[in-house]
Amino acid sequence: MSSSASPNPAPPPVLLPIAHPLDEFYAQMSLTLPPLQQVEGEAVPQPYKQLLVHHNDMTPTLEKFHGRDIHLRLLGRRRQSDEYFREVVLLLDGTDQPVEFGAIKIYLNRFKPEARRHVLDERRPLGRIMQECGVKHSSRPRAFLRLASDRFINEALQLSGAHVLYGRCNTLYDPQERALAEIVEILPPVVEGRAL
Repeated sequence: MSSSASPNPAPPPVLLPIAHPLDEFYAQMSLTLPPLQQVEGEAVPQPYKQLLVHHNDMTPTLEKFHGRDIHLRLLGRRRQSDEYFREVVLLLDGTDQPVEFGAIKIYLNRFKPEARRHVLDERRPLGRIMQECGVKHSSRPRAFLRLASDRFINEALQLSGAHVLYGRCNTLYDPQERALAEIVEILPPVVEGRAL
């Protein structure tokens, strides 16, 4: 008796709303999301709580916490019509120390031409672009996350070994309540006033 059965194809990657758009990036790379869970804002420990549990943009929040300006390193990007996806690491000026890994889905058609041009230049964090271009918006976190670092996130944040990390899923809205961007923001290990 012969068997001509082919091996089972790999199951499709799981998309997870609380990790969107990070889940899309992982699916695109055929990677499995690292173990993560949603946590209440009150359960996020300090100093992560002060960095994540608020309705402010992350770029100025991180710049104030670390006492330095921040610049961007692009890890990956893709564009589907007016949806622009990018994975970035935010780095401290002068040291290039990573202070955030971000997976962002930006709705380009909802930005004025100047802001859209700066986004596509891929040189500055979105928060700075929005501030400099006067983009009126509100920031509304929809989930706070605790996750285990994996090889991909470790490489992005220049970490080694296993780490418990904290982050948030955030949406930026324009005054008409349209989503401007959906963002997963993950912080490296931090002690008061500085990243480890």
